[in-house]
Amino acid sequence: MAKHTVLIVDDEPDLVELVKLTLERMDLATAAAGDLATARRLLGEKRFDLCLADMRLPDGDGLDLVAWIQQHQPQLPVAVITAHGNVETAVRALKAGAFDFVSKPLDLGVLRRLVSVAIRLGADDAGETTRLGPHLLGGSPAMDQLRALIARVARSQAPVHISGESGTGKELVARLIHASGARRDGRFIPVNCGAIPTELMESELFGYKRGSFTGAVSDKQGLVQSAEGGTLFLDEVADLPLHMQVKLLRVIQEKTVRPVGEQREQPIDVRVLSATHKNLGALVQAGRFREDLYYRINVIDIHVPALREHASDIPDLAAALLRRLRRRLGSEAPALGADALAALQSYAFPGNVRELENILERALTLCTGDVIGVADLQLRAAPAGAAPEGDAASIVKAAAAGAGTSGSDLGDQLEHIERDAILKALEQTRYNKTAAARLLGITFRALRYKVKKLGIE
Repeated sequence: MAKHTVLIVDDEPDLVELVKLTLERMDLATAAAGDLATARRLLGEKRFDLCLADMRLPDGDGLDLVAWIQQHQPQLPVAVITAHGNVETAVRALKAGAFDFVSKPLDLGVLRRLVSVAIRLGADDAGETTRLGPHLLGGSPAMDQLRALIARVARSQAPVHISGESGTGKELVARLIHASGARRDGRFIPVNCGAIPTELMESELFGYKRGSFTGAVSDKQGLVQSAEGGTLFLDEVADLPLHMQVKLLRVIQEKTVRPVGEQREQPIDVRVLSATHKNLGALVQAGRFREDLYYRINVIDIHVPALREHASDIPDLAAALLRRLRRRLGSEAPALGADALAALQSYAFPGNVRELENILERALTLCTGDVIGVADLQLRAAPAGAAPEGDAASIVKAAAAGAGTSGSDLGDQLEHIERDAILKALEQTRYNKTAAARLLGITFRALRYKVKKLGIE
């Protein structure tokens, strides 16, 4: 079997020799070019599995080579070698299509990990194996574009930020990126940044050493280190406090982490994906999110469309969700009637796909016949196209404003308002009651009482 071959593009003989020796010990063949012209000629003459290119070359910029490879050999992973601390250049390279970057002076451990991941990626592209895993339903243009974008970013190691309203499936997109890339054999570690108490966040993310604080009776690995060789998914990253944003920035830039109580930083090999339903740009302007971190995690942006933006996919989504719910129930369940399906397609879905699943689960419980009707859906009375976003407090205000126009019992109306606000808060926090109570501005005990009183559980 032929060896994998790496092209090294650099005009420093000592660095080229160091990289060659390192790669040859990994049983890889190498070729070298000292300038852009020679690199393009070699790329045209033979097949390579990876290109390592310095950013400063005698006849041009390494970004020019990245752009050339993207145009002529887009299947070839290219990693750039940047000056130490030159984060802006690294980000530009990633945006241009570079697979990853490594800083001078070279850390050979980091280089070996980068090369191993790139070679695996090339081997995946050459094969015809299929992988069963999570998938996106729907044949609308919006979903086709989303799938195509996921396939492209899965080849890169650049940080990806996934934006979109609550309930659109941002974590599913992150899992797809992980499952479609070279890191799929590593772990996918999801972290809900809004659900971790501020005082525990550093030790949960980075781990700690024994004796570093009261109660630290043994070493503990953090969530970041748990994702070694795989993917770290930071959900609701906008909820990170400012002091943790500084520490996260260093983790992404330097690819190192320091547990609480440890004096030395430890190298890590983790791809960082993040998501939030909030507008990070607006938070940057308001001083609630660091601008440098924003540009670092937002190298590639993927926007997940709201369900109302691809309503033609609702029949497929509803059918798939009903199949899943039937399997969970372990028996045959009622089918979705034509009138109910029409009602779903005209509904605004402020809670998106997550709300669709909740509606169908409730309908299966309430339906007494063989077909789910409109009445079984119990859709909220909201005009189509109404603004879907907003916190739990806005629901209370909106509902309270409408309460005065109804002739129904005031107590029932208030319970309905409370139920909607609590459900919205629980959905926004992925059913973490501590975070939901904080969002609603009430104590955890008060929320637990209301949940029990209203029969939400």
